[in-house]
This record gives sequence, C-alpha cells and structure tokens, in this order.
Amino acid sequence: MLFNSIEFAFFLPIVFLIYWAIGYAHINDILKLRLQNAFVVLASYIFYGWWDWHFLLLIAFTSFCSWGSGLLIAQSQTPKAAKAWTAANIVLNLAILAVFKYYDFFVHEFGQLFGISTDSLLLKIILPVGISFYTFQALSYSIDVFRKRIEPTHDIAAFFAYVAFFPQLVAGPIERATNLLPQFQTNRKFNYDQAVDGMRQILWGLFKKIVIADKCATYVDQVWATCDTQTGSTLLLAAILFTFQIYGDFSGYSDIAIGSAKLFGIKLMRNFNNPYFSRDIAEFWRRWHISLTTWFRDYVYIPLGGSRVGKWKIVRNTFVIFLLSGFWHGANWTFIAWGAYHALLFLPLILLGKNRKYTNQVAEGRFLPTWKEALQILVTFGLVVLGWIIFRAETITQAWDFICGICSRNILSIPEHIGVLSLIINIALLIIVEWFHRNKQHELEVLSTSKHKWLRIIFYYVLMWMIIQNVGIEKNFIYFQF
Repeated sequence: MLFNSIEFAFFLPIVFLIYWAIGYAHINDILKLRLQNAFVVLASYIFYGWWDWHFLLLIAFTSFCSWGSGLLIAQSQTPKAAKAWTAANIVLNLAILAVFKYYDFFVHEFGQLFGISTDSLLLKIILPVGISFYTFQALSYSIDVFRKRIEPTHDIAAFFAYVAFFPQLVAGPIERATNLLPQFQTNRKFNYDQAVDGMRQILWGLFKKIVIADKCATYVDQVWATCDTQTGSTLLLAAILFTFQIYGDFSGYSDIAIGSAKLFGIKLMRNFNNPYFSRDIAEFWRRWHISLTTWFRDYVYIPLGGSRVGKWKIVRNTFVIFLLSGFWHGANWTFIAWGAYHALLFLPLILLGKNRKYTNQVAEGRFLPTWKEALQILVTFGLVVLGWIIFRAETITQAWDFICGICSRNILSIPEHIGVLSLIINIALLIIVEWFHRNKQHELEVLSTSKHKWLRIIFYYVLMWMIIQNVGIEKNFIYFQF
C-alpha cells in the first residue's frame, strides 16, 4: 500500500480510530496494551500484504526467529552460548536477505566471469518490499540483547509490532529496539498537539513526494531513456533534478512515516536533516539516511575499531562501511561504485581528523551563510550530484557515458526545459522553506501556536492545493526496491 494512494487515505483514519478506541476502552491497562499491539500487528500485516500476502510468512518468520533468539541469548549460561545464538540469528537473517536479494546477482556474475551459462541456476524470485529495512531492524534487537543494551521481551505482540509497524515497515527509518520496542511496552495516551504536528509532517512529506519527486521523475526518466542523444546541459539538468527527486522521494517517505507514527503516540527517529545544506561529505552522511548511517556505524564500523586504530585500518573500515552501504541498496555494481566513490571522498576528512568539523547547522544564528559556507555547500552538492549519477545508472558504462556527455562542448547550451520551469519554482520553494526551518525537527514544525497562525493556515492550504493539482499516476517510492 502506497502512502500516496487512495487506499492509504482510507486506511490511515480507520486504523487511527480503531487504535484509539481500544486505547480508551474500559478495560485494564495490561489487556488494553496487548490489544493495541495486536491490532498494530494486524493493521501492519494488512498494509504490507496489500502487495503480496505470501511475503507475510517471511516477515513473520523473521520476527519469530529474532524474538526467540533474544530469549535464548538471555537464557544462555555462558558468554560463548550467547554469542552462538546471536551469530545464528544474524546468519539466518542475512541468509534470507542474500537469497532474495543477492543470489541471482552472484550466480550471474560467476557465469560471466567463467563464460558459462547460469540461466538454469537463477531463482528469478520477486524481491520482498522493505526486506533490507526490517531485516536490519530485527538484527539490531538480537545484537543489543547480546550487548545487554536492552532486556529481551517475552511479549511477542509487542515485538511483532516493533518489526512490522506499518508507517516505517517498508522504507524506514530503521529503528532500534532500544528506542521503539519500549514504546510498544508502555500504555500510550492520545496527544492532540503531537497528532497535529504529525499531520503537518505528513503534509510536507506528501508535498516532497508528489509535487517534487514524482514531477522530477517524469523529466529524469525521459532524459535517461534518451541520454545518448541529449546535450550536456540537458544531462546536467536531469542529474540535478534526480538529486532532488531521490531526496523528495525518500525524505518525503520518512516524513509521512514519522508523522503517521505520531498519530499513534509513537516517536520514530529522524532520518534526514537538511543534507543538501552540508559543507562537506562527512556532514552530508550525518544528515542523509541517518538511521542506516548510524546502523552501520554502531554495528559494523565501531566493532571493527572505528577511527581509533592505525591508519591502514581506518582506510579499511571506511571502505567496508561505504561498500556495504552501497551493496545494501542493491545487487548492482553501480551501487558498489557509488559506495566506493563516497568512501574516497570521505577518507581524506577522517584521516585528517576533520570528519567532525561541521556538527552544527550551517549559518547558525544568521539569516544567510557566508560566502565560504555558500561555496562549500555548492561544492559538496556538486559532488553528491556526481554520485547520484552513478547510483541512478544501470551500468558503470552508462554512468561514465552520462558524465562524459555532461562534459561535452554543448554544456553551455540551453537545456531541454519543457515542463520544468514550474518544477524549478517548486524546488526553490522547497529550498527556501527548508533553509528557514533548518533548526527544527521538521520543516513545518510549529513551536508557538499563536504567532503567524493565519499565515501558516494559508500556507497549509496552498500546499494541499499544490498536492491535489499534481496528483497523477501513483508512483512507487524509490527505496521500495531496496
């Protein structure tokens, strides 16, 4: 079920009403909590099964094994036994992920390497939506139980709700058990202000998805389909628009997910923090897909020694997490190349100890950035655009040809811009709103309900009008394929 679909427009309020009807029923708190959690699981499975109900068995199996592993880890008599149960759950979950997502890739590449046909060995199975997200979420639970960062839960309904909570099930944020699971183990009360704030965040997420991302996709797809015949300026414009497409698409999903969760009294972690205002690549990665970046940091980078080891190991650790991050996105050499590209950009900063240079918001306390900050933002943005070309391409060769096409002599020509001028205006609106609200948790967060109330209401109606005007064919979110 898509967030930008008619089905979800009916699904969300129905689930909301039933959920809080249970929450305020005249029954004891323990039963109330269990019924709410069981209903969350049911609603989440309906949401997920809307595509293909067969994959419900897979997410249920993943949830059950991870829940059981937590109990077995806690009951282990020795550290060695606890480590064995943790390893078993990690291997099991990664094996499932490997079969569905990477098996055909490795078999095909093996055949290409040795010049043999492997068609009969390919499984050609459909990739379950969101498998990378809920697998990592389940893995973090057993690892944190092993590390004694969280007590294992006997409440199977709460755990299944933690893994399958529908707002963030298929494209994150990738939550940690230490944050999300306790919320399903505690009675929740409806908070009007929190719910209204959630609606604002949903509105902004829909704007980014429908008005920005989907409209960018129309132009970008047309250019990429005919990139061999396009001018350098047109290719450059398409690359920039794809940069905003993937941001509007993915951060828009995160906004809708986080906003929807607030309607149910659940707080999810922030997943984006104005990444295109970053002053270097290290800052970009602290602001882009925060839940995945911190997952790899906590469960891969730090266990490998992080940056507190010798320089060659720092190089190794940096490449490991970026290559894994690239490969997490999909079984294609372009994703691996994209990860390696960012590792090369990140490496000098971490070796020189400058990877934590910018931890505050740009132009903090000021209306505009300095000339130096503006230049840093533009340079970083340009490097990110180049990386997204590699990410978007189907092959390394196509990415190289696209980049070479941009560098052609006709780079200074006027690009093909049919239907793009209004889109550029909308992107400018996006940038302006995000710039002036860069210190808030999300772009439409309101800290005072009285100041400029009517201006805000008018702005909300303008956003709704723009969303309605741009509604067309429902388009999947880009990160559904990961």
